[in-house]
Amino acid sequence: MSRKYFGTDGVRGRVGETPITPDFVMRLGHAAGRVLLGKCSMPAGERPQVLIGKDTRLSGYMLESALEAGFSAAGVDVHLVGPLPTPAVAYLTRALRLQAGIVISASHNPYYDNGIKFFSAQGAKLPDDVERAIEAGIDQPITCVSAAELGRVRRIEDARGRYIEFCKSTFPNDLDLRGLKIVVDCAHGAAYHTAPSVFHELGAEVVTIGVQPNGLNINDGVGATAPQALAQAVVAHGADLGVALDGDADRIQMIDAEGNLYDGDQLLYAIVRSRSRLAPVKGVAGTLMSNLALEHALTRMNVPFGRAAVGDRYVVEMLNEKGWLYGGENSGHILALDRHTTGDGTIAALQVLAALREIGGDLRSLLGELVLYPQKLINVPIRKDFPWKTDTRIAAGLATVEQRMNGRGRVLLRASGTEPLLRVMVEGEDAAEVVAMAEQLAQVVREAVGG
Repeated sequence: MSRKYFGTDGVRGRVGETPITPDFVMRLGHAAGRVLLGKCSMPAGERPQVLIGKDTRLSGYMLESALEAGFSAAGVDVHLVGPLPTPAVAYLTRALRLQAGIVISASHNPYYDNGIKFFSAQGAKLPDDVERAIEAGIDQPITCVSAAELGRVRRIEDARGRYIEFCKSTFPNDLDLRGLKIVVDCAHGAAYHTAPSVFHELGAEVVTIGVQPNGLNINDGVGATAPQALAQAVVAHGADLGVALDGDADRIQMIDAEGNLYDGDQLLYAIVRSRSRLAPVKGVAGTLMSNLALEHALTRMNVPFGRAAVGDRYVVEMLNEKGWLYGGENSGHILALDRHTTGDGTIAALQVLAALREIGGDLRSLLGELVLYPQKLINVPIRKDFPWKTDTRIAAGLATVEQRMNGRGRVLLRASGTEPLLRVMVEGEDAAEVVAMAEQLAQVVREAVGG
C-alpha cells in the first residue's frame, strides 16, 4: 500500500492547499490520536500524551490550533512548546516519556509551505506502517469523545532551556569553545533562540545572523540552503568559522575562516575520522546522493559504507539495522546516534567542533585526504503524477549520459519527497563534463515534461 499523503519527511505542501489546510490537519491530528489510542496501553484513567512544536512560519499558529483540536477530540493530551527545532521535539518527546512528538515545519522550504512530521516515543521518525495506519483514518469522519474524556492542553514553559542543556551535554566535559569566534546563521527559523546560546554557553564568541524571524522570512537568503550570507559574515567579522542551520535546524552547513563551504558529506567524514582515533567505527550510512569520494575515503579507512534511500529516516533505519552509529546526507542531515536519535544541526556542529579541539587544525585539515568529486544537481519542476520512470525520452537521455560517463562517475534521477521536482544529479572526475551532462539530461527532462 503506497502512502497518499506522507512523503519522505511527513506531510508537506503549500499553505491553503490540500493537505496543508486547517480541516485536513485537524483530521490528521484526530487520525494520529486514534492510532495512538489503539497502540498505547495506558493505565486506567490516563490518556496518551503528545508534544507539538513548530518553526517560525506564520501559518504555524493556525496549524497548531488545528492539530490541537484533532488530538483533543480523540482524547489525547497535548503539550505545546512553541517555536523549537525539530530535533528538540524529538528529544523532549523521549525525555518526558510521551507517546509521540509532532513538528509543524516545512524545514528548508519557503514560508508559504508548511508540513507536519511525527516522532515516536523513542524520538525517531515514525515507521512507514504507522504512517499508513494514520493515513487510513484521515478520510474517516471525526468522532469526538465525551466532554469528560477530551484531551487537555498544557504549555511546557522550560522547553528551550531543557534542549539547550541537552545540546551542551553532547560536547565533551573536558573541552570548551573559548577563543573561538563563531558566526551562527539560524535562517530566521526555529533555532534563533537556542543555537546561539549553546555555543555561547560553551565559551565561544558568537555573532548571529538570521535570528529575527517575522513569520515570512524563514530560509529567505540565509541558512543552510543559502550559505553565501554566512560566508560573507564569517569573512567580514574575521571569525574562525560559521554554522548555518535550516529553518527547523535539523541540517547544517559550515564555513571556514576563508569563506569555504563544507557540506554534509565532508562534515560527516570529519566526525567519523575523529571518532575512529578513539575506537573502530563499525560502519557509516549515506544515501544515493552521497558523494562517491566519501565512500572511497571511508574504504581507505577500512570503514564499511552503505547507501540508503534519500531521506534521513532511511539513513536511521539502515544504521539501526546494521548496528552502526554514524550516517547522513550531503544536504546536511548528520546522524550521530551516540548523541541523539535524529539529525540535529546544532549537535552535529558540536561534534565537528569537538574534533577540531581534539585534533587541532582547521576544517580543511580535518578532512585529510577527502576531496569531493564534482557533482551537479539540477531540480526540474515536474507534475506530481508525471510518469518519469517509464517515459521513453527520459530513459533514452539517461542511457546516453551514462554511456558518455563510461564508468567515470554516477548519474541519478529521483523525485523529491517534499517538493514537485525531479532531481537530476551527475557526479564524476571532470567538473566541466559533469556540468555539461547534467544540463543535457535536465533539458531532456524539461522537454519530456513540457511535451
